[in-house]
Amino acid sequence: MQYVAMTFWLLVIVFSALGVHRLWSSLVQPKIINTLLLPGTLVAQLGHILGLLVTGGTVNDTALVKDDDSGEPKTGSDPEPRVPLIGTIIIALLPLVGCAAAIYWVSRYFGTDIISRLEDAQGSSFDPLALPTSLAAFFNLLRESLSLVEKLVNVIWASDLTDWQTLLFLYLVICLTVRMAPLTGNLRGTLGAIFLAGVLAYLIDKFMQSPTGPLLSVWSLIVFCVAVLLFLLIISLLVTGVVHLVKTAMGQK
Repeated sequence: MQYVAMTFWLLVIVFSALGVHRLWSSLVQPKIINTLLLPGTLVAQLGHILGLLVTGGTVNDTALVKDDDSGEPKTGSDPEPRVPLIGTIIIALLPLVGCAAAIYWVSRYFGTDIISRLEDAQGSSFDPLALPTSLAAFFNLLRESLSLVEKLVNVIWASDLTDWQTLLFLYLVICLTVRMAPLTGNLRGTLGAIFLAGVLAYLIDKFMQSPTGPLLSVWSLIVFCVAVLLFLLIISLLVTGVVHLVKTAMGQK
């Protein structure tokens, strides 16, 4: 059951990242957004290219940011994998794995204090086994989500924001979590990759025969990513609403 929960929260992370990225791109040129998110864009791009190579694709023309209006990473003129079905999933999985691994190492070296204090603040909230299986559970999940975002803001506000390590950690986490959004044209592959990740985690757990399971060691990181993306999504929606309200008041379309 805990791996079903993990799959659910990975879906929340990916779609929250997609929502944040699209909202930002609607306010500012996507080329500028992807440039500002350069560390995350680089990791996602490298994962995508590696996925192409291991599935038989050809990479002969790459760029971190296209010169056109899309501003998306360019991965060559022959993106089709030679491995049917599973190739698309692998290509979508490796950018997610790359961003997740980068978040893990960044958190380990720069964000241990913030994550541990968020974990202490949340207590038993967001139990790995808790899924919205009823209407009451769904609304309780929404309340817990808002509470988690509030705790994240309090933890960050109480941190030393003059410390360059804290600022670097927050910047890199934003870049890496937002760039977990599926690359252009690879949404279906990303959905398959998430379900594959859940299956692989379950098989690894059965193989290791660990009493606690490998998921519990990374659950706090999953919750942290959910909190960051939900916070960014809320702020992005508010800013987008204000911008459109001002444009409407000024008579602009």
